Amino acid sequence: MIPAAFDYVRASSIDDAIRLLAEHGDGAKLLAGGHSLIPMMKLRLAAPTTLIDITGIPQLESIRVDGNRVTIGALTKHATLAASDALKKSAPALWDAANQLGDPQVRNRGTIGGASAHGDPSADYPAVLLALDATFTLVGRGGERRIGAADFFRGMFDTALGAGEVLTTISFDAAPKSAYVKYHHPASHYAVVGAAAVLSVERGTIGTARVAITGVGDSAFRAGGVERALGGVRASDAAAVAAASSGAAAGQDARSDTFASGAYRAAMADVFVARAVAQAAAR
Repeated sequence: MIPAAFDYVRASSIDDAIRLLAEHGDGAKLLAGGHSLIPMMKLRLAAPTTLIDITGIPQLESIRVDGNRVTIGALTKHATLAASDALKKSAPALWDAANQLGDPQVRNRGTIGGASAHGDPSADYPAVLLALDATFTLVGRGGERRIGAADFFRGMFDTALGAGEVLTTISFDAAPKSAYVKYHHPASHYAVVGAAAVLSVERGTIGTARVAITGVGDSAFRAGGVERALGGVRASDAAAVAAASSGAAAGQDARSDTFASGAYRAAMADVFVARAVAQAAAR
C-alpha cells in the first residue's frame, strides 16, 4: 500500500531535531532506521504529517564500555551490536538479541533506539533491556531526563518517550552472565516468546536473577516470581532451574493470534526462561 502524504525534513543535530519536533507539532515523527515506522505507514496504521530524519546525527551511533558501564547510542544499528566483541563480552544478552533479530536487511538498517521507542509487544530488545535494568536518556525542550526500563515500556506500542523528545542513549551495568533466547516467528522473526536472563553466580549457585519476557503479553515484563525462586538454586541443576522457571507468565493476560494461543505462549515462557537461565549461567 501507499502511505498518506507527508513532509520530510532532515535534522543536523539533536538540538535541531528537538526544534523540528516543536515546529511541526503532534503530527511529526522521528525517522531512524524506519523498519518499524515505514511498514505501519504503508498500512496506514500510522500517518505522520512530517518525518524528521535523524540518521545523520553521528554522536547517536556508538558503543562505549567505561569500566562496568555500557552506553549505546540510540542510532546504533542492530548489525553493529551483533558484530561487537565488546558487547559480546560485557552484555551477551543484548548481543544475542541483535544476532537473532530480523533478517540482514533489518539488522543493517534498523536501530536499537527506534526499535525500543516503537514498543512492539513482540520485539526482542524490551525484554533484554528490562533484564539489564537499563536507563534511557531522553532530551527535549525542557532538558534531559533519565528513566529506567521498568518505567519506559508502558504497554502495547506505548513508551515514556514524549512527543517532543529524542532518545539519545541507553546505558546499563555490564552483565557478563546474561543471555537471551527466543522462539521466533518463521515469517516475521519477531519473538513468539523471548526470554532474557541476567544472573550473579558464585561457586555454581545463583545469587540474584533478573528475568524478563517478551512476546507473551501486551508489553515485555519482569518475571518476579521466577527471579525470587532462582535465588540459591544450583545453576547446573536443570530440574531445579526448570522448577524455578515454572509459571513465568503468571498474572499476565497472554495474547493469542493465528500462530499461537495464549496458553501456548504461557507454557513456552517457562521453557525459554529455563533455557535463558542455563545459557547465562554457563557464560
